[in-house]
Amino acid sequence: MKRLFNKSAGVAGVLLATTAFAGPSLAQDAVTAESVAANSAYIFNTLLFLIGGFLVMFMAAGFAMLEAGLVRAKNVSMQCLKNIALYSIAGLMYYWIGYNLMYTGVDGGVMGTFSLFGYGFDDVGGNALDTGYSTASDWFFQMAFVAATASIVSGTIAERVKLWPFLIFTVVLTGIMYPISGSWHWGAGFLKEAGFNDFAGSTIVHSVGGWAALTGAIILGARKGKYSADGRVVPMVGSNIPLATLGTFILWLGWFGFNGASQLAMGTIGDVSDVSRIFANTNLAAAGGVVATLIVMQFVYGKLDVTMALNGALAGLVSITAEPLTPSPLAAVAIGAVGGVIVVFAVPLLDKLKIDDVVGAIPVHLLAGIWGTLAVPLTNSGANFGAQIYGIAAYAVFTVVFSAVIWLALKYTIGIRVSEEEEANGLDRSEIGVEAYPEFTFGRG
Repeated sequence: MKRLFNKSAGVAGVLLATTAFAGPSLAQDAVTAESVAANSAYIFNTLLFLIGGFLVMFMAAGFAMLEAGLVRAKNVSMQCLKNIALYSIAGLMYYWIGYNLMYTGVDGGVMGTFSLFGYGFDDVGGNALDTGYSTASDWFFQMAFVAATASIVSGTIAERVKLWPFLIFTVVLTGIMYPISGSWHWGAGFLKEAGFNDFAGSTIVHSVGGWAALTGAIILGARKGKYSADGRVVPMVGSNIPLATLGTFILWLGWFGFNGASQLAMGTIGDVSDVSRIFANTNLAAAGGVVATLIVMQFVYGKLDVTMALNGALAGLVSITAEPLTPSPLAAVAIGAVGGVIVVFAVPLLDKLKIDDVVGAIPVHLLAGIWGTLAVPLTNSGANFGAQIYGIAAYAVFTVVFSAVIWLALKYTIGIRVSEEEEANGLDRSEIGVEAYPEFTFGRG
């Protein structure tokens, strides 16, 4: 996602070239014009990062509301606490360790610089015209992505994981695992040199979170009673569908920052035009995901499921994230629609495998993320399937192995799963002590 450039340099270069031999006065005017162009690009690029950053940050609220709506009432407070905690941990770890690991001195390798001293911002009143944006704005934008990765894990393993082991895993994920793997492409590491393309993170963010979630779900095991001895799947209905719907719309809104600001520049007319196109394609893909989900569900099951429709929207968004710029509008709809179809068939498949994914994050983020990454060469002539498959495989192996080591280490030391009694009572009571709906959950006024 991060590219070192200053797109205003082309405009300034033309101004200088056409006036260099026209005398001191015109040359001075050209320098002034160059300065104005550089300053304007710096301001607008920084503004794009800041707007994109707070939109992606707002996705933390979307994840929290989606998860709170899809878990049972006795676990809602736990999900809310996990989401505000993981966002805070991500911010600290990405400042102290993560950003340098991801972007400083990667140089075609597998990781950047390991440092415990944090990342330095510009001085007060200073600027970084050589990079074309404020360094603090760039850090803020990148940091918000890290929290999104951790939120994917939170929803999948809800209702049976202990709080502190989950938070310890979040420390490792946001401070080390995600930054190292992110450096391979966005930090100009070996996958960038291999030709791998992932514009805004279908694989780097969503599939990484999905692989970590899948690994955790397998090691943790399913919720008690989810799968009966005779092979039936026992429905465990979410507590608040309106809240889950609100969360989905918040995520949809935040995705305009997620994808649009990944253009990384707003200093030229071309940049602004591209950002606008990304917004439109992102919206079309989400809509395609919803409509495809509704149609396929009606034909396959004969009835509709609102949670499937919500996840269809998110799958469409994840699918278009790897390349939201180059597809035509019709192609964007098709890419999102395939993501929605994936959700319809993947959710029951996971149940057949007895992999308990509470909110459906694995189909949405992992499988649709893989699809979106594979789809890039269909519209982007600069990408190829070999490099895309290579990148997908590299992220899969690294994330699964790293996650398994951490989850197993936690399992055999402090433990990662609550007791059967605590799970039956709900984590709000056993782990938090604050119930989200006390008058409904346990019958107290």
